Order: sequence, then C-alpha cells, then structure tokens
Amino acid sequence: MLWVKAFHIIFVTSWFAGLFYLPRLLVNHAMVTDTATSDRLKLMEYKLYRFMLPLAILAITFGFWLWLGYGITGGWLHAKLAFVAVLVGYHIYCGKLVNDFKHDHNQHSHIWYRWFNELPVIVLCVIVILVEVKPF
Repeated sequence: MLWVKAFHIIFVTSWFAGLFYLPRLLVNHAMVTDTATSDRLKLMEYKLYRFMLPLAILAITFGFWLWLGYGITGGWLHAKLAFVAVLVGYHIYCGKLVNDFKHDHNQHSHIWYRWFNELPVIVLCVIVILVEVKPF
C-alpha cells in the first residue's frame, strides 16, 4: 500500500504543479500585445496542458486504487472526492481557456486570471486538511 500511496502523492504533486503554473501563463498571456510573445505562450500553454493530462489520470488512478483496493472509507473521503471532481472540472476548463487563446478568443483580463489561479491553492488546502485531519 505504501508504494501505491507514494505514487499517488508523486502524481498529485506533479499535476498540481501544472494546475498552478498554467493559469500563471494565462495571466501573462492576457497582458501580451505582440504576436511573437503570444505565439510562444500559446505553445507553452499547449505543451503544459498536454503534459498535465497523463499526470491527472495517473493521480486519479492511484487514488482509486487506494480507495477501492484498500477499503479506505469515511465521510472525509466523500468530501475529498467532491473536491477532486472540482479539480477535474478546473483542469478541463483550463483546456478551454488554452483553446480560447490558441484561436485568439480570450475574453478575460489578467486580473481575472490572477483570481482564477487561486482556486487550486484553496482546493489543495482543503484536501490536505480532509486527508490528514479526517474531520468526519
């Protein structure tokens, strides 16, 4: 079980690195006016988003392995799974935003992206508290 847990933590950490960095790229992209920089950011966003997908899949797979394979239960787990669903939705929405920039259809300011960037931080804090404290 410790190996499964270790790999779950590794892939969750890696996925979160992308969830933290991609919106920062979008903040910068929303402030750019020249085409060369915009094109460079489009490429960086696309490559990062594409790299994040297998990390998310592996994090979720190892998480399900822990849950189903080792009989982990509790009300805290249901809350954690709800927040994981929020993260999956956030990840998918990030893909939509990357696609909007790709087609030059961005509709948000850099300030909006700065606030948007805070959601995974809040979710991470809640999930860690749920897993470690197990309040219910």
